[in-house]
Amino acid sequence: MIGDVVGRLGRKAIATLLPELRSELGLDLVIANGENAAGGFGLNLRTATEMFSSGVDGITSGNHIWDQKEIIPHLDSDLKIARPLNYPPDTPGRGYIQFGDVLIVNLIGRVFVGNFDCPFRAMDALLEEMSGQAKTIIVDLHAKASSEKEAMGWYLDGRVSAMVGTHTHVPTADTKILPKGTAFVSDLGMVGPLHSIIGAEPEDVLTRFLQQTPQRLRIVTKGPIRFNSVLIEIDDSTGGATAISRIDRELN
Repeated sequence: MIGDVVGRLGRKAIATLLPELRSELGLDLVIANGENAAGGFGLNLRTATEMFSSGVDGITSGNHIWDQKEIIPHLDSDLKIARPLNYPPDTPGRGYIQFGDVLIVNLIGRVFVGNFDCPFRAMDALLEEMSGQAKTIIVDLHAKASSEKEAMGWYLDGRVSAMVGTHTHVPTADTKILPKGTAFVSDLGMVGPLHSIIGAEPEDVLTRFLQQTPQRLRIVTKGPIRFNSVLIEIDDSTGGATAISRIDRELN
């Protein structure tokens, strides 16, 4: 599971590092959050195709999936792209993608993010609907508050294989297996520019904080790149996680 891929540098790191990681770690499935892959804001068909060509099997997203209007018609296609499940029912796209008996679910949080349907109840409904159709279930909760992510982890413990968080672009050091066998981490982090503030030019972000005025955020396009992800090992006979560990790299 790869953290939020940010802009051109993020896609460069995926293309450079992922093929080797797939071989080195013997990866069966690679999922990346791609909602910031197109210039830092949204996802388009070209950047999605680039990520798939680099070895990503499926793409999850979040609130920025709508930033590039071009991708919206493709959310209902066969492309392995998920938008958050707990948007209203008639919203384009789907909240999960499936690889055989492996189900990847995308949720979005509500604390400090927006007024969405309840992610807990949405997950309950999906698990009931998909009962018996997937042995391995992995959830990407795109949310700001670590408390909301931890709450979801405990809520789903024993019912899903893994619950990981995205959105903050800051990796957390709380990888663990919960008591009933669900792997957990509050935030995967990001794949993007190291010398940035969550991917953006520091001076733009500082202007917002210091002047409290609107400021366009430019995504950093040069310099070293950080690659944040976690490796999850799952017993495919039970669907329970056996290990979770951080896999972090830096690319100059």
